[in-house]
Amino acid sequence: MGLPGILIALIVLTIVLAAVFFLRPSITAGATGKALAFVALCVLPALCMRMGLNTHMDRSEQTKFCISCHSMENYGKSLWIDDPSYIPAQHFQNHRVPADMACYNCHADYTIYGPLKDKYQGVKRIYVQYLGTPSKTVQIPGGFKNRQCLHCHLGARSFESNPIHVAVMDSLKSNELSCISSGCHDMVHNPSEVDHLKMWSPGQ
Repeated sequence: MGLPGILIALIVLTIVLAAVFFLRPSITAGATGKALAFVALCVLPALCMRMGLNTHMDRSEQTKFCISCHSMENYGKSLWIDDPSYIPAQHFQNHRVPADMACYNCHADYTIYGPLKDKYQGVKRIYVQYLGTPSKTVQIPGGFKNRQCLHCHLGARSFESNPIHVAVMDSLKSNELSCISSGCHDMVHNPSEVDHLKMWSPGQ
């Protein structure tokens, strides 16, 4: 039984025990009954909440979760663009990041799992997805930061020995010059054009 199965079993057990104590409060008259009631009404619900949060957070780091929103659909499609100039597609297709966590690995600071401010932005997006009208384009508050690239590439021989990178390394580290600046790695998701581009499929 996987974690979701254990969680469901614990939730059912908690509900059953809570119902028993509600229907027969006399059970709590003795010390054993009080201890059991404490476990059923306090410990088990807290455990269920903790496991539920962990399960959700693990699930929300998955690529399939990120692209399950309608507004993110074309961003998901763009991971399959058959063109090496598209940076997200090349990272995804060549497993430069784990394919099942591709979005999280490159955008962790901008999602519900980042710092408090970014969690707030992520929750707002979920709210708009289900209760509002999602925008056709998704904007990252404050723009894309180089640290998302550098936390993997900094220290890599191919990156640090590249003469172009060497010449602008200080500007890249300070975020003065963006990695996705025009003329650099400026081909990213391009969601508005994705339906007109050639796609790669495994086994081609």
